[in-house]
Amino acid sequence: MMSPLKNFFGVLGFVCATGILFTGCGDEEAQSEQPQQEMATRVKAIKVLSTDAPLTMSYSGQVVDRDEVKVQSKVSGNVTEKYVKGGQNVTEGQPLFKIDSRQYESAVLQAQANLAKSMTTLAKEKVDLQRDEELWASQAISEQSLDNQRAAVKAQESEVTANEALLQKAKDDLADTMVYAPMSGRLGIDDVPVGTYSTAGNTALATIGIVDPVYVQFAVSEQEYLRLSHGAQEAQARGQSEPDWKITLTLADGSSYPYQGRFAEFDRTLGNETGTLTVRTIFQNPQGLLVPGMYTRVEIDGLKIRNSLLVPERALQQLLGETMVIVAQSDNKSAVRKISLGDKIGSYYVVKEGLKADDWVVVEGLTNLRDGMPLEVTQVTAKDMGFSFNPSDKVFDVEKNAAN
Repeated sequence: MMSPLKNFFGVLGFVCATGILFTGCGDEEAQSEQPQQEMATRVKAIKVLSTDAPLTMSYSGQVVDRDEVKVQSKVSGNVTEKYVKGGQNVTEGQPLFKIDSRQYESAVLQAQANLAKSMTTLAKEKVDLQRDEELWASQAISEQSLDNQRAAVKAQESEVTANEALLQKAKDDLADTMVYAPMSGRLGIDDVPVGTYSTAGNTALATIGIVDPVYVQFAVSEQEYLRLSHGAQEAQARGQSEPDWKITLTLADGSSYPYQGRFAEFDRTLGNETGTLTVRTIFQNPQGLLVPGMYTRVEIDGLKIRNSLLVPERALQQLLGETMVIVAQSDNKSAVRKISLGDKIGSYYVVKEGLKADDWVVVEGLTNLRDGMPLEVTQVTAKDMGFSFNPSDKVFDVEKNAAN
């Protein structure tokens, strides 16, 4: 038989064991109900750049002759002499072709003979007039006879004048059988061979174009034209005769053309179909390196987008046709922002709306668009990330540019 004391301690032990068991279960259940702490994601963020952004406008251009002339003869006939060859440089007034002159030489001789004959007749009519005036003074002839002789002299004088004009025309035609260069330039290779029949004012004997300087032609949009116009107006307001823009060419082999250009001509209307305006810049071409028809890349440097906000292209994400960035907030949590973009400038885009100058955008470490994610932010600079306004230039110095 168990003693009362042993029975008491046995019950006490059971209660304690049961209490420990239930207490342990309660702790596990309480721990499972507590939310787990989300780990912070390590990211790199850069501050939105606020500055006057230098803008480089780039276009596909084509070299064209500054002036091009179709050389034509003023008289018709076969080409009997050719003094040049295609592709040759010529100077204004240089002989190019000779047209068969035989018929024009004959025309000169015939005109001279006609003039001499009419002059002889005129001399005779004047002698007759002098005689009739003497006869009329002595009442030997009527006044009507005198008037008729005077009319005959005037008619003959008119014939002499006409024959003089015909002689001059025949001489001009003879002179025009020699075809001269109307300007200095370079001949095309479309020159005709000896023996070609040239019709006056119709047959193109050769083409001459001025190749130094030359035009480089390209098209700009309406918005770009307005930007150039506003830049020119700003330069005039500063007292400059023209903007200090830098217009350069890159040739098809990637080499840089050694001479800078300047604006020469703007077309008067926008193209109805393209909505663009044709622009011509002019470049010196002393070595003849630029050949009409050649394609180049035209770059215009020196423009600025005033008080612009810039965000690196690396920070952009696309979702359903919208452009987003992730902003690292001051509480080290993420915030998704929808933004509107403008021009692309090197590694950056101009932000039209959606960001402020004091925002920091994530450029590395986070690709999922989600608000409220904890972040472990490392602040970086453009130099750290290799961002630049022009990928071909040195890395952009944010502090230096912002100071300027």
